[in-house]
Amino acid sequence: MLTLPLDGKGPLHGQTYRALRGAILAGRLAPGARLASSRALAGELGVSRNTVLHAFERLVAEGYATAREGSGTFVADSLPGRRRERTRKRGQSARLRLSAVGRRIARDLPARGASWSLPREPLRFDFRYGEPAYSDLPLETWSRLLGRRARRLSVRRLAYQPPGGAAELREALAGYLARARGVVCDPEQLLIVQGSQQAIDLCTRLLVDPGDTAVLEEPHYTGFAFCLAAAGAEIAAIPTDADGLRVGELERVPRASLACVTPSHQFPAGGVLSLPRRLALLDWARRSGATVLEDDYDGEFRYQGQPLECLQSLDRDGRVVYVGTASKVLFPALRIGWAVVPPSLVRAFQDAKALTDTGTASVEQLAFADFVAEGHLERHVRRIRRLHAGRRAALLEAVDRELGDRGTVIGTAAGLHALLRLESLSARYVTRLRAACRERGVGVYPAAPFYARPPRRAELLLGYAALSEADIRAGIRRLAQAVNELGR
Repeated sequence: MLTLPLDGKGPLHGQTYRALRGAILAGRLAPGARLASSRALAGELGVSRNTVLHAFERLVAEGYATAREGSGTFVADSLPGRRRERTRKRGQSARLRLSAVGRRIARDLPARGASWSLPREPLRFDFRYGEPAYSDLPLETWSRLLGRRARRLSVRRLAYQPPGGAAELREALAGYLARARGVVCDPEQLLIVQGSQQAIDLCTRLLVDPGDTAVLEEPHYTGFAFCLAAAGAEIAAIPTDADGLRVGELERVPRASLACVTPSHQFPAGGVLSLPRRLALLDWARRSGATVLEDDYDGEFRYQGQPLECLQSLDRDGRVVYVGTASKVLFPALRIGWAVVPPSLVRAFQDAKALTDTGTASVEQLAFADFVAEGHLERHVRRIRRLHAGRRAALLEAVDRELGDRGTVIGTAAGLHALLRLESLSARYVTRLRAACRERGVGVYPAAPFYARPPRRAELLLGYAALSEADIRAGIRRLAQAVNELGR
């Protein structure tokens, strides 16, 4: 069916003629294509059949169509030269003007675009990071809860929902976050978003003006950098170490709008921000007038020492926006994340969310609310934390045995990945190293994209959540063989 809007100007047969001629010139009706019958087209347009026949006769008379007795009316194979209008080949587009935000996105994002999906290859030992172990997921339980909610949907649930999210999920998450992460909030402060990346985008759009200074960890999560670049922020990159952000160096940033940090497990280097530094960061935010964006993307997984309180729980001035996600504890395609917003910002965040997408999918929210409220999430986290601890131990043991002092593993106190620094190889060997590993069925990934200034030594991100302990050991053994081959 072809949509032919009439322009409302003049007699109906003239409007019908112009609509058909425009569709022909625009290529929506291809040369040689058969036009709908006059009866069918009259019914679609709500006009008389004689009106359509009059339009057809004019198209034929001017050379835009041909009539074939007994067969119908067809678009001409070639348009009349004297009435040819400027047309574009299929696939061409006008050079439209981007806004300042659009130009910054086109300039500052990598050529591959803002994608978080790593390419999948048929590799036996794939140290892919950023994803959970899908084989460990309680999919039977999840499917049951999802089906139960879908079967019980009411008319009210099928309509547009509040931009803040389902009340059941906000209530369940407020309790869970208080127990598991020490978050202090009322359910009304929770905003349900489509993954933590949407929360990051909302923060930068609402809190950063072009030319404002924003603090970013070095190295850093590129999702922060992309959004800050789109906002036109001036970046102050602050180095990290084993204790996270070097907060003392913030003194050279007297004023800032936003500081983006991953204190529970610094991405990608893995440091855990110490308690003194957490307090110092909050003190700096108060003095500089900054808001702190705390991304707690995999804070549930800690393997050494006692869990530290999240920044939000230590905040006494309402300066921390706490962000979390279901992507690591369940799966990324669920697209459920959350932001705990200071009371003064709740309305602005809800309105901005409503303008973006009018709300997160309702059925999934309700099923996830049941998953949390019935205790399935906490049982799942306890179980996979034990599994991940064993995989982490296998990784550390294998690196020590196979690489010795040629490799240093950084940031393994928490999370689902580790950073491996290869002391014997310079950064320029990473591409060759990856190719050598691929030949051995091993997938490894460079850390350099997460640096503003790439490191001098070869660094790899090794995700271990989705591999068995045996496969981790075998994969590291093959990685070491590739390192030895390049080091000769």
